[in-house]
Amino acid sequence: MRLRAVVEGEERRFALWDLASLVEGGLGEVVDPDALTPRAERGWREQLGESGREWPGGELYRRRYWILGERDAVAGTVAVDNWTKGPSQLAVSSLYLRPHARGRGLAAAALDEVYAAATAEGLPGFRLEAHWSWQPAVRYYLRRGLWVVGWKRSLSFARMPQLPLHRVREEDGRLLLLVADRQRGWVPILAAGQEGRWLRLDETADYRGCDGWVHEYARSTLALYLALAGRPLVRGPQWWAEAWRWADAGEPEGLAARIEEFERAARSRAGRTVVSPYRPVMLPEPAPPAFPQLADSGDG
Repeated sequence: MRLRAVVEGEERRFALWDLASLVEGGLGEVVDPDALTPRAERGWREQLGESGREWPGGELYRRRYWILGERDAVAGTVAVDNWTKGPSQLAVSSLYLRPHARGRGLAAAALDEVYAAATAEGLPGFRLEAHWSWQPAVRYYLRRGLWVVGWKRSLSFARMPQLPLHRVREEDGRLLLLVADRQRGWVPILAAGQEGRWLRLDETADYRGCDGWVHEYARSTLALYLALAGRPLVRGPQWWAEAWRWADAGEPEGLAARIEEFERAARSRAGRTVVSPYRPVMLPEPAPPAFPQLADSGDG
């Protein structure tokens, strides 16, 4: 695997590959980006609405690359912004592979290359976004060991030198979040179980002794694992009433409320039935205060 920069004259083709990614993620349809006619492109962009807009001059704000596969054939895309996000991380977007090129490690290698380039420049890794309704992408990023660092407008993932590898294991009906330790191997730091229809979230002594980065993002990361497993994210009515406090990241109740916002926005924007494993909270009490209306970033 290697990357090749998009050169002058290839901007239009890259935009169509970006569109193919949006169509698959947002509408669940697989299209061949190199076979899109102007009429088909117009139709897909109309269905996608704001999220399907083409952004003329976008090349001024990010560097775009082709992911090359066998015989140097174009197999996918990735882009890196010209500025950093969060704690000076590279912002990654437009990660996409044609279906026949998947399962060969090309996306993982592209992310590894971006990470190596970032850390070589002294930057703390990279950050990327994924919509909740893009279930395959969301699950892929967790499998790659990325940490969940936010959910303000979409799910935000990061890979940083300060964050160790992590994994989740099910044990006695609970999900355990474990982190890699050089001396002790895999160490559990959080455990999530269920009491009736509510979540029970327990900390270990190791969690309380974690450094600030792990301590900050562990709960957000485990919350997403729970949502993907169809487990409860709410510890009770009082926690749910205060879900607005974690509108950007943090406690699992914040993610529960955000997922409802994400799915509502996807249905209204594309008229698509969102298929996900998470079940919304059903309470007789009034719902928590609504978050500000989601704005689409337009990223692929």
